[in-house]
Amino acid sequence: MRLTNAELQVMKHLWKLEKAYLKNILDEIPEPKPAPTTLATLLKRLINKGFVGFHQHGSNRQYYPLIKKSQYFSKHINSLVKEYFNNSAAQFASFFTNETNLSIKELEELRQIVENKINNSRR
Repeated sequence: MRLTNAELQVMKHLWKLEKAYLKNILDEIPEPKPAPTTLATLLKRLINKGFVGFHQHGSNRQYYPLIKKSQYFSKHINSLVKEYFNNSAAQFASFFTNETNLSIKELEELRQIVENKINNSRR
């Protein structure tokens, strides 16, 4: 399930904070800040989608993510590869390396990451 841009922004702050009350999340959001009621609505939608849980403390809720950032983006990237690159990681990698302005250093770092993954998979 994909998040809207507004929901994703809330999740980014919640992933960073790990646990937070509505006020803590609101404090993290840059200007112009949404109204507290708008943020509460976004949190309710995230709860309904299964992305956020909460602990009730009196009349306040302490929110926390139910899905890790890496899990969400892994699914998102896999979906992107499947949908736009014929389910080919090689096509995606080719597009990524050719269509971005990566430096030689960044390309070498990518190569090292791939080589490490290959070596670890062979063991």
